[in-house]
This record gives sequence, C-alpha cells and structure tokens, in this order.
Amino acid sequence: MARITSGISFQLGDRSVNRMGYGAMQLAGPGVFGPPKDRAMALAVLREAVASGVNHIDTSDFYGPHTVNQLIREALHPYPRDLTIVTKVGAMRGADASWNPAQSPADLTRAVHDNLRNLGIDTLDVVNLRIMGAVHAPTEAPITEQFAALAKLQQQGLIRHLGLSNATSSQVAEARKIANVVCVQNHYNLAHRDDDALIEELSRSGIAYVPFFPLGGFSPLQSNTLSRVAKALGATPMQVALAWLLARAPNILLIPGTSSVNHLRENLAASDLALSDEVMRQLNAIGGPA
Repeated sequence: MARITSGISFQLGDRSVNRMGYGAMQLAGPGVFGPPKDRAMALAVLREAVASGVNHIDTSDFYGPHTVNQLIREALHPYPRDLTIVTKVGAMRGADASWNPAQSPADLTRAVHDNLRNLGIDTLDVVNLRIMGAVHAPTEAPITEQFAALAKLQQQGLIRHLGLSNATSSQVAEARKIANVVCVQNHYNLAHRDDDALIEELSRSGIAYVPFFPLGGFSPLQSNTLSRVAKALGATPMQVALAWLLARAPNILLIPGTSSVNHLRENLAASDLALSDEVMRQLNAIGGPA
C-alpha cells in the first residue's frame, strides 16, 4: 500500500488536510453519468485512499448524479474524524447526461440537502459554488445572490465552510465580502497556467487553491519534456506533474481522480517525489514562467 508519508498539510477552514487528496468524480460511469463499471473497485479505491492517509475527498451530488456520494457513504460511513469531504453545487444533470446551470437560491438549497442526504451527514464540511461560466474557464459575472444563499445555509449550520469553483479574482473578492472563502477550485496544471497570479493572491490570504484537471492539456512537445524529466527521476510523467504542483505553491491542494487502485497508489506516491531547482526550471519552461 502506498502511503502519504511526506506530512505536508494545509489548513482548510478549521480542518488540517494532507495536500495530496482524492477527487471522486471518475467513480461514476462514462461521462460522469450513471453507475460505475465496477462497483466493487470503486468502493475499494475509496477505502484504499483513506487507508493510505488521504483525508480530503472532493465530490459532488451531480456526479452520477447522486452515484458518487452514495458510493462514498457506502465505502466510508461512519466517516473518520479527520476526513474532510468537499462538495460543490451550482449544476444539475439532464436525462441526456448534459451539465446544466442550477444557480438559483432554491436550486442551491436543494443541492445542499441532496448532498447531505446522499452522504449521510448533518453538516457539509466544505461547499464550493460552481460558477457556470465557460465550461472550464472562469467568466466575469456577479455571484452575490448565489453566494449569499449558501452563506445563509452556513448560518443555519448545514455547511461549515464555503469555497468557489471556476472563479475569477474579482469573484473571490465579491464572495469574501459575504462570508469567508477557504478554497478556490479552478483549471490549472503544468501546461495551463492562467491562474499563476491568483494562486499567489490566495496564498497571501491563507486560501487553498485546488486545481482541477491537474494532469491534462499537454501538447506532444510538452509531453516529451515531461517524459524526459520523469525518466531521469525514475517516476511517471504524471507523478512529476503532480509533484510540480505541490512544489509550485504551499496553498495548492491536489485531488487527482482515478477509478483504479493501482493508479491511486501511483498518484499518492507523487507526494514523496522531490524536485531539484534544476528540474523545476525545466518544468516551469513547459507552461511559461511561474
């Protein structure tokens, strides 16, 4: 069993979490819709993650929908005291597996209660408002109504902490005028670096940055560079890409997803991969200066 042994952690609200977490999205069926191809393996991945030291799991009730949260409940409930489950609201799935905005206060309230019911808990650790701009890129738009609705649910004791997903810097500032923001989840990886400035801004405020698609978007040329570095280190390219993210900034939390126990173990091993200054220089050149 691969274990998280580096001991690196970050404060997520009042919870201290290991910076190497797990994203549960891939446990649903194809297109993040319907049941998993292998239910027993999905449950095994969740149990292996927690047994290996993961105490930060990312999920949403619109994965499936409902499927992934129900798997988490079956595999892990009653939950370990140190496990932090982060979910997100703001979308709903159509019968055709489409991803549709669900941003009204009524939609958000319904989604929070769906997450509570399917996870089998009374209070959600962290809820991210998923802003529905471009598919995988933030778009400037007001979010006061939506974030205020979640803040109201927080005041009722249904949510401990709030965050944002697919957000711009100005939306983070807008949300912070309403309630404390503990994390931001955006598209970011070694090859896709649009949020370099935002990461630094959040770090100064003690806010976690959680990249989604941490392993995607590499061109063939970039992949060749990454593969060459990985070979020299005796690691896989994806392990190096994850290790680079951990080295990039202390407030970055990782949630790589997988539906395979073996792949999970590979991802977790990246937390122990040390990168020299020279290796960081080579890797930084892939996406431009950080």
